[in-house]
Amino acid sequence: MSLLETIGETVGWAFLGFIILYIAIRLFDLITPTDYRGEIRQGNIAAGIFVAAFIMSLTAIIVSVIVT
Repeated sequence: MSLLETIGETVGWAFLGFIILYIAIRLFDLITPTDYRGEIRQGNIAAGIFVAAFIMSLTAIIVSVIVT
């Protein structure tokens, strides 16, 4: 496998991971009744920590699925 193919494959998997993460975050926004973005804008630190933890857990799941 050449270097160009390896770079292309890496960019492709990164793009796929980004798309999956984006869709999951949008679904989370639709499913949950709380407006977390508004809460974060108002300075709710707990909402920011919760959303950050959610995104981190999603990325861990996506990475583990892509790697295996």
